[in-house]
Amino acid sequence: MRPKVVIKYICMVLLLVAAFMLASAVVGLVMSGVDGALWSLLTAAGITIAVAVGPALFFRYNKDKQLSNKEGYCIVVGAWLASCVVGMLPYLLWGAQFSFTNAWFESVSGFTTTGSTILGDIESVPRGLLFWRSCTHLIGGAGVVMFAMLILPVLGRSRMMVSAVELSSIAKNDYKYTSGKIIRILLTVYVGLCVACFVLLKIAGMGWFDAINHAMSTVATGGFSTRNLSIAHWDSGWIEGVTMVFMAVSGLHFGVIFATLTGRYNNVFRSEVARYWVVSLVVATLVVAAGTTLNGAYSSFWDALRFGAFQVVSTSTTSGFVAADTNLWGPLAMVVLMFMAIQCACAGSTSGGLKADRIYLAFKIVRQQFRQQQHPNAIIRIKLGGVAQESSALGFVMLFIVAYMFLMFLGTMIIAAFGFDFASAYSISLASIGNVGPGFGVAGGWGHFGDFPIGVRWVCTLLMLLGRLEIFGLLQLFLLKWWK
Repeated sequence: MRPKVVIKYICMVLLLVAAFMLASAVVGLVMSGVDGALWSLLTAAGITIAVAVGPALFFRYNKDKQLSNKEGYCIVVGAWLASCVVGMLPYLLWGAQFSFTNAWFESVSGFTTTGSTILGDIESVPRGLLFWRSCTHLIGGAGVVMFAMLILPVLGRSRMMVSAVELSSIAKNDYKYTSGKIIRILLTVYVGLCVACFVLLKIAGMGWFDAINHAMSTVATGGFSTRNLSIAHWDSGWIEGVTMVFMAVSGLHFGVIFATLTGRYNNVFRSEVARYWVVSLVVATLVVAAGTTLNGAYSSFWDALRFGAFQVVSTSTTSGFVAADTNLWGPLAMVVLMFMAIQCACAGSTSGGLKADRIYLAFKIVRQQFRQQQHPNAIIRIKLGGVAQESSALGFVMLFIVAYMFLMFLGTMIIAAFGFDFASAYSISLASIGNVGPGFGVAGGWGHFGDFPIGVRWVCTLLMLLGRLEIFGLLQLFLLKWWK
């Protein structure tokens, strides 16, 4: 492996992150004038540039030699971790509510698009820092490396290797294009959705600053808000409707969205996974609405349907926006929302979690086993989108589900050791590894993580990174045999 090549590309990504810091400083200057946040952003950008500019410009490598698999993994994981480290600098330099642990937590939560926060009073934070929080969602939503690759043509053929690492294997099934085309599709759809969401939120009644921040958080399915009460601050059906539509669209595979908009065959109407996910959203919404109406949480079914639909979509897409206090909804609604938080949205989207694709394939695998027992000599193939799936791919789906559930329950055990009851510990672990953001109980609604023990906050950030890098991308770096 060539360490200088890895460091060079990671530093290029850091320069991109520094550019967003400078943009946040400009927004803060326009909105609030000269304040402590402006200097913290400028200082953080200066430190990042000073660290990254040398290797980015002067480390040389053989451009004809393609990146190896190990180098690709190191660039992707290294870029995520390095971005989280420099991303905490603006918070840490500003101080106030941000200790070292809190700054790290907020940065990791932002880049992984988890949306959990340590802030008890969001509205007291300067505008520049709030914009920076949303920028971490914007960068992390498309993937730190995928975002950087738009402006790094020097990668050349090596883009194929890096994109292969950044995109999960199950997400690549619906991309029928070359690596360069995949990147352009991903970012064209991503930026287009952000712009459309911003315009419609502005029309629906948000100010331009709130609208642009919520557009970035919505399309990134992150959940950072500029208001203490999140979307509930506006109590507007129009704003909830716009946010819900864009959360749902952002939960679809971006390649499928592109195919739908361009009239191609592999569109959202022909995608098995998309149909399954939409049906699961509708069923979950109806169950939650019926349950909250029958238990008296809402006197009107339409109110129950309005808030139920919003929270189901928000939870399923791992956006984490809040329009109502779900802790008052009763156990049936909690069970449904927890299932949606485990399943989440489609692979190839900006959401986290297990992904609907894997759950759908798991159902097919179970059905295949039942049919195989009934017909032992039959050859039964599992197909997805008309394509027969290899046994190795199906095996990895089940391996990932088992590893995911194991880590989630391991996280639950560790958090419970700090004195939390099982329901709260499970909720915190689920919300972190699934990149969902707010959980349930003490971590739900408009609560925050700032009062949790330091150890719990560090465990949560580790779970966030494991979830965003789909477990094996991060764990692989710690396997000694992998380095030999």
